[in-house]
Amino acid sequence: MRILVLDDQEIIRVQLKRILQKSGYAVTEASDARTALEILDREPMDLVLSDIRMPGMTGLELMKTIAARVPDIAVVMVSGVDSMEMAMECLRHGAYGYVVKPVDTSGILIAVANALRRRMLELEHRDREGILARKVREQTEEIRNSREEISHRLLSASEHRDNETGAHVRRIGLYAAEMGAILGWDLEGIDCIRAAAPMHDIGKIGVPDRILQKDGPLTDEEWIIMKTHTTMGANILRDSTVPFIQMGARIAACHHEKFDGTGYPGLYAGTQIPLEGRITALVDVYDALCSKRVYKHAWTEEEALGYLRAQQGKHFDPDLLKIFLDHYARFRQIFLDNPDKFAPEEIPLRGL
Repeated sequence: MRILVLDDQEIIRVQLKRILQKSGYAVTEASDARTALEILDREPMDLVLSDIRMPGMTGLELMKTIAARVPDIAVVMVSGVDSMEMAMECLRHGAYGYVVKPVDTSGILIAVANALRRRMLELEHRDREGILARKVREQTEEIRNSREEISHRLLSASEHRDNETGAHVRRIGLYAAEMGAILGWDLEGIDCIRAAAPMHDIGKIGVPDRILQKDGPLTDEEWIIMKTHTTMGANILRDSTVPFIQMGARIAACHHEKFDGTGYPGLYAGTQIPLEGRITALVDVYDALCSKRVYKHAWTEEEALGYLRAQQGKHFDPDLLKIFLDHYARFRQIFLDNPDKFAPEEIPLRGL
């Protein structure tokens, strides 16, 4: 173990060095705080044994500096004054021990051994905390990946029949998660909506192909059937004990509700619509407007944002729309970072 002995009196340094070296410690000397800091900058040390009263920077001031610059070093203070107040002051500022001069061999060795032992335990504890934190991060990532995989597998059966691309579905989750983050949700809530929002249209698996893939306008009767994908989606996902699937059921049921109550299935209006449903409704429409499909051109940003503003308080929650517009650059970047990629067999046929 490497110890730096700091004292302005050479006789004290020699005495301490002799005691410590006989016990197997590697000892370096310094006569003032400036020299001690220079040594600490270039050499690793395990412990500093420092006098308190020295010319220039005092031992207490040095200890505060060491705590900020080299926090892993143990510090034991040596004083010619047997003062309880001074000892408590040193301990409050991080000293591992306090020894009174004249020093004796057993007192110094016990103080040094205790300080090094405490330092070792603190470093081991910190290492264990680091390992635990890493494991928590890894497990959290596994849970997040599992959620997304479950969500994508639930969607895979309907994805090949629907007109939307995989990138669109992924963007909906990313938009919704970004909105949750802006709203100050915790990580659990953000992860839930990231996995749940893409399932908003899962009920389309129950819509007949002749309607879902019809190349042309739907009749009134066909629209009635198309609208049932909201309740069918909620039924597919209902009764789950998994939080993000529960959220997915709520989103599936109400993502076509409108803030003014004119949406479908027409069960809710305003803040009666679950927050995750209002979020998904907004980002779903935004993405649909900005996306190119074989049946439509992509709207320009100005056109899309103009439509959203016109629907404030009608289709969309005005507070959420304001947040979306205030942070629009973040949502636009998600759109640009996750472009649609069409394979020949994935060309969509019709829009919502």
